[in-house]
Formats: sequence, C-alpha cells, structure tokens
Amino acid sequence: MLDKAAAKNAVNDDIGEATRLELYRSQVNLRESEQRAYDLFLQNLVKGTSHLSLGQEAVAAGFAVAMKKGDLSFCTYRGHAHTLARGVPVEKVLGELMQRDNGLMRGKGGSMHLMSTEHGVMGSYAIIGAHLPIACGAAWRAQYKGDKDVTTCFFGDGTTNIGAFHEALNFAAVWKLPVIFVCENNLYMEYTPIADVTAVPSPAGDRASAYGLEKIVIDGNDADVVYRTAQKAYEKARAGGGPSLIECLTYRYSGIRAPTRRSTAPRASWRNGKSAIRSRSIASGSSSSASATTSLRRSTPTFGAWSIRPPRPARPRRTHRWKS
Repeated sequence: MLDKAAAKNAVNDDIGEATRLELYRSQVNLRESEQRAYDLFLQNLVKGTSHLSLGQEAVAAGFAVAMKKGDLSFCTYRGHAHTLARGVPVEKVLGELMQRDNGLMRGKGGSMHLMSTEHGVMGSYAIIGAHLPIACGAAWRAQYKGDKDVTTCFFGDGTTNIGAFHEALNFAAVWKLPVIFVCENNLYMEYTPIADVTAVPSPAGDRASAYGLEKIVIDGNDADVVYRTAQKAYEKARAGGGPSLIECLTYRYSGIRAPTRRSTAPRASWRNGKSAIRSRSIASGSSSSASATTSLRRSTPTFGAWSIRPPRPARPRRTHRWKS
C-alpha cells in the first residue's frame, strides 16, 4: 500500500484525480470484458480463435485516455482492449466475437478483424507487422493535409524481428511522420521467450537509435507512467517533432490465445496496473475516490442477460471409438 501522504500528492499531480479514475474505470472495463470473452469461448459461443490481453490493460487505457478525438489506432490480432478503450461498446465487440449481426463487422470479421472508424479504430491485423507501414500511410496523410491527428500503432515484441517493423520506422523517421509506435513487450512471441531469439535486451528500445529516435522503455503495467509517456509523445508528434518508439514492459496472464494458459505463474513484480491507481486514489482520502469502487460496480456492463462471470459449464469428456 502506498504511503497516504505520497498518494495524496500523486492524486493532485499533473494527472489529477478525474483522469486517474478514468484510467481505472477503463482498465476495469477492459479486464472484465476480456474475462467475459474467455468465458464465452469456454461455452463454445466464440467462433474461431480469440487472443486476449489479460494483464496488459494499462497500455490500452493509458494511450486511449491520452488521445484526442480524431486520433487513429492500429492494432494487432490482440486488439479487443484497444478497441474497447477507444469507446466502442462492449456489446459490439462481443457480438463480433460470436458472429452476431450486432457485431462491429456484423459478424463477418471475428476476433482478429475489429474496426470502427467512428471511434478512430482503423482495424486489427492478423498478419504480424503488416499494419506498421499502413499506419505510416495514415500519418503521412495527416502530414500532407496539415491535419493534427496522430496515428498510434500497437504491436507485440515479436514484431520487432519482422522486416516491416524496420521499414516503417525508417520511413517514419525520414519523413518525420506524426506516428507513435508502441511495442507491448509481454516477454513472449507466441510460446518463445523474446530474449532467446533477439540480440539486444530491449527488442524495441535498443533499436530506436538506429533510426535517430530516443530509447523509451517504461513500466507498461503502471497506467500513470503509460499516460504521461503517451502525452509527451502526442505533444511531440502534433508539434511536428516526428515519430516516437515506446516499449511498454508488461505481462500477459493468459496464453497466446484462449483457452491456453501460461506454463508458469505471473511473477509478483508484474502487478496489475489498475491496482496501483486504486491504491493512489483510495489512500488519498478524497471524497470521490471513497466511492470509486461503488460507482464502478454500478457502471460495469452486464452484457444483456449474462453476468460478468457466469458459472463455467463442465466441459464434456470426449470419448473415442475405434472402428475395427
């Protein structure tokens, strides 16, 4: 638990209590929505595969809250959280996962192809690294037209070993494009530890200097840190200062996709980002933070007739009969 005096000063800092509670609410919404997607998958209601970002909510929340209306987001196949963080209704996302007509793409895209131009979500991309050059194109459009919107491109640590990563960074740096590249380093590229197949300790940060960019490696599980870093990057991009490459160290609690699990338990150091914000808010003793948990419970979506975490049905045992 944080010291009360330190927490009170933190709430009254440059972020402020209102923004910090917004970050907390966003993370709670993302966590519960992803958990609900996992439960639906176990009930065989999610069609196809589903890549969850349980444990990585602080990255999506921190950048989304720092964005302005009109800013664009490009996501990977693990894009549920980034889509929801931009304000897309959870019913639209879960509906898409279940191939329902009320889904974002009317059930035709599925988990890995979420898009909502109305909210600035320019798509989830199943091909690793494919969206980085496309994000450069969106940023180049803004620069050419004199628009002030900034493009943010999220990707995993494994993407840093893809050719498109280096091509996009070089292109963005040469043209000083208003684009922010965000590497969500959760330590694993599918099942392989990124450290085992990468020559440098920081797969994104240690490569920034090759393109004249500052090395930025942050705690991606602390929404305060993510939010402050995002703000600086957005200010730089809007002022014509060019791109930024930010590596967010985080940890994915689930496996590569539902319903797989990590082979080892999450380390104690990979705390949940929303827990830190909750501690700072409640320890401050402010009037609104005292009722934060209650208000969050009231505003938590129930997804129609279902509760957030329904009892998980027993999975039928499979029996195999061999034909003679």
